[in-house]
Amino acid sequence: MNPLERYAPLVDDEEAFFAACERPLPSVVRVNTIKTTPERAREALDEEDVGYEPAGWHDEILKLDGRSPGTTWPYFHGWLHGQEEVSALPALAVDPQPGEFVWDACAAPGSKTTQLAAQMDDTGLLVGNDNNLGRLSALRHNAERLGVTNLAVTNQDARNFSLKPFGSDQFGGYRYDGSDSDGDDEPDEAAREAFDRALVDAPCSCEGTVRKNPDVLDQWTLDHVHSVAGIQKGVLRRAIQATKPGGTVVYSTCTFAPEENEAILTHALEEEDCRMVEFDSPLDTVSGVTEWEGEEYHPDVTKAHRVYPHHNDTGGFFCAKLEVTA
Repeated sequence: MNPLERYAPLVDDEEAFFAACERPLPSVVRVNTIKTTPERAREALDEEDVGYEPAGWHDEILKLDGRSPGTTWPYFHGWLHGQEEVSALPALAVDPQPGEFVWDACAAPGSKTTQLAAQMDDTGLLVGNDNNLGRLSALRHNAERLGVTNLAVTNQDARNFSLKPFGSDQFGGYRYDGSDSDGDDEPDEAAREAFDRALVDAPCSCEGTVRKNPDVLDQWTLDHVHSVAGIQKGVLRRAIQATKPGGTVVYSTCTFAPEENEAILTHALEEEDCRMVEFDSPLDTVSGVTEWEGEEYHPDVTKAHRVYPHHNDTGGFFCAKLEVTA
């Protein structure tokens, strides 16, 4: 059975949903505002005779007329970055401000990380973490090409993430002045890791990427859905704990599975100090679901956004915003 068939009860138009999942994904780039402006980037594409269409919902997202973005000089110079259109949504939900202390828990290969850096005007401190050392090389390459300088890269299991091994001079005293309530000449752990905002773009079963990676369905199993859910719970839990009260944590995946989306949020809402926050999505979305295959979820998960391929001609996605309460 096609794994996508299990999600038919969740969509408004099954035929359109399955048809969209079979179409190739449009070629899309994000303008890197660390190095240029949307206007200059469009002029450069005009000079290269590359056709494009601005996304109606975001000035920095351009849909190319079939040509690979990697073949243009604006790409090589870091003016553009190939990024799936829907994957720009989580960083917009995080909404980091210049000068803040931000954690991207599962950062590689870096599309969302570098987008966060641009939103921060390349100021403050952005910690990009990933547990896969090989994927971190892609993150570092992308950050260098795009001119990101406010990024610190870490290689840890995000479920047990700590900045302590890196020393107070690098991180602990960066924004919170090395608060030391116990007199041991080391910054308090709460001060060291009190991020203003965090993004958990969690590892998942990835059915939403079927338009660019059709093989994902051949590798899909329900056992994997259940196993990865445990990882997602742990990473989101750590992000909430490491973010200061009143701070923002955004949770996102590229899967349709409620077991990896609403179920994870329900666990966080019941076990951690946080609450769901409504946010406006510039894309057409539907609300999170409150029940699935006999399981009931927290009623506030309806504040999350589900993105289906046939609504915006994108990949599939899920995005939710949390506020840390204590």
